[in-house]
Amino acid sequence: MVHADASNFAANITKEEAYQQVLDQAEGLFYEQRNWVCNLSNCAALLWHAFKSLPAPSNQVNWAGFYTLNHPSSTELILGPFQGKVACQTIAFGRGVCGAAASTKTTQLVPDVDAFPGHIACDGDSKSEIVVPIVVDDKVVAIIDVDCAELNGFDEVDQVWLEKLAGLVGRSCDWP
Repeated sequence: MVHADASNFAANITKEEAYQQVLDQAEGLFYEQRNWVCNLSNCAALLWHAFKSLPAPSNQVNWAGFYTLNHPSSTELILGPFQGKVACQTIAFGRGVCGAAASTKTTQLVPDVDAFPGHIACDGDSKSEIVVPIVVDDKVVAIIDVDCAELNGFDEVDQVWLEKLAGLVGRSCDWP
């Protein structure tokens, strides 16, 4: 059974190794647990600790978490489980980086948030961001949102692995 040690990440591991551990631990935590609140809470903690174990710029992540649909027929996201400073509570589809990911159903990899039209500055320390939609039956049910206090904090490696995590989360939860 997976427990709190799942959030321990060795020093000097690669980003790929950290992500693989996140996926492996998430799968273990999801075993016989389909509640989306529990699963997203554990994933937010795993991501937070994984990023903090990596060298710069990855260790400069200042927010990692989820937004979910406000209700099943909504086009608005509501704050879900996260790690970091307090955050915006609701975000409309199409608004900011999170809303763009939700409305287009595509990952948004943003090297400089100040250059993103309509960026929502929940935390003024954030300089870059990646947002990955969680899509179930062609419907966005949630998004993964990770912010970094450094420019160019994310790359294609982050995109590939966070998309794998989004797929795992999407098929491992009972969504409202």
